[in-house]
Amino acid sequence: MHETSPSIFLIARPAVDLAAMRGYLEDVGGESWLDRRLAETGGNPNQGELLVEFCGRACYRSWEPGLNPNVSRIRTDPLVYLDNILSSAHGSVLEHANYTFALRNVSRVATHEIVRHRAGAAYSQESLRYVRLVDIGFRVPPALEPLRQQCIELVEKLEEFQVGAAKALRIDEQGIPFHVKKEVTSALRRLAPIGLSTDLIMTMNLRTLRHVVEMRTAPGAEEELRLIFGRIGEIMTQESSGVFQDFQRAEDGSWTAKYRKV
Repeated sequence: MHETSPSIFLIARPAVDLAAMRGYLEDVGGESWLDRRLAETGGNPNQGELLVEFCGRACYRSWEPGLNPNVSRIRTDPLVYLDNILSSAHGSVLEHANYTFALRNVSRVATHEIVRHRAGAAYSQESLRYVRLVDIGFRVPPALEPLRQQCIELVEKLEEFQVGAAKALRIDEQGIPFHVKKEVTSALRRLAPIGLSTDLIMTMNLRTLRHVVEMRTAPGAEEELRLIFGRIGEIMTQESSGVFQDFQRAEDGSWTAKYRKV
């Protein structure tokens, strides 16, 4: 076995087709809004937040005063606009912006909890029905540090069984069909520690991320989940500082939002 530590990678973020967006805005009379945003950012806007604002303004046709007779003034500052979205709980527009993370060396204990968040999320996880265990990664949680050596020895014995069982069942011999290998691999995973390290690809929209980061970093949340989503909170407060502008981190590591359940 080898000891591991979770690592988080933001691997995908929203990408806006600015030409297509402009085509729509020219038709409704809101292209000046896009011109302002591009000028303010040197032609390189935060595309996730641009998409959120675009969707919010589409609801009220609030690109410019006069496009909607009911709108006599508009919020021109993007931070002020996003703050209004958050404070008014207009959270549906946040669902248009999705971010994908690669979670490396997280335990299956953690992934079993993470995948419970179904709304606004998508997951792809390493399958132990197909991936055989020959070198188990494992992280000793802080609460078990006094028993570190016993934990390592136990996991090593389970790893030895995985390797020895596959050898005894001769599934690597020439001509063994893949479906037999898959059946044995699937059976062997039942005798693997649930704390073994695995990988999870996770996509969440901004609305879901706000909720899950706050929920899973709360003081009562599971220790590894606090570690994972604490890091995701760090990433997202930089990646989307406008949408996460109301988030603050406490000394205990928890992230809390001024506007909850947006």
